[in-house]
Amino acid sequence: MAAEDPYQKEETGVWPRRAFLGASAAAIVGVILHSRYAAQPVEANAATPKDIQIVQFSPAGERVGVVTVQTIVKPDADWKQQLDADAYNVTRHAGTERAYSGKYWDNHAKGIYQCICCGTANFSSETKFESGTGWPSFWQAIAKQNVKESTDGSFGMLRTAVSCPRCDAHLGHVFDDGPKPTGLRYCMNSVALEFVKLA
Repeated sequence: MAAEDPYQKEETGVWPRRAFLGASAAAIVGVILHSRYAAQPVEANAATPKDIQIVQFSPAGERVGVVTVQTIVKPDADWKQQLDADAYNVTRHAGTERAYSGKYWDNHAKGIYQCICCGTANFSSETKFESGTGWPSFWQAIAKQNVKESTDGSFGMLRTAVSCPRCDAHLGHVFDDGPKPTGLRYCMNSVALEFVKLA
């Protein structure tokens, strides 16, 4: 019977340890990048309600003025009861509806697009345009205070996510390939919005 080679034993013990350490380091880096750039479930960002300012609009679509309101913070179970499955997935977990599947991509009526979760006015039909993408698109928000923008690093690309400042509902993304005068394209999910026809 041949004697065991002590070097062979040492080699087999070293490589798995090195592989383990390398894989562990890669996993840690992945977790850090994911936590920094990935779209997080909205509830993970929830905190104690705080006062914010938004612009209020009348049923006729006229700007009433800036008002102070409290942010809306609810448990995930309450959002599930309030929203249908598609709206819940998009607004509370940063999902995206399929192109041309939403009810507002081809809507040409005059009115205001409000957050489906809290009723905050986000966009006006006055700035809606045909983007050819299959999602309702706007070249401007109804008021700067009525949308919130943040970095989204999901799917291996950096984008600017758009959410409701009052309830933190994910609405869509904004891109810099829109028409004049802003050059922006707010590409929104129909299920994240509720259209209110002008009175």
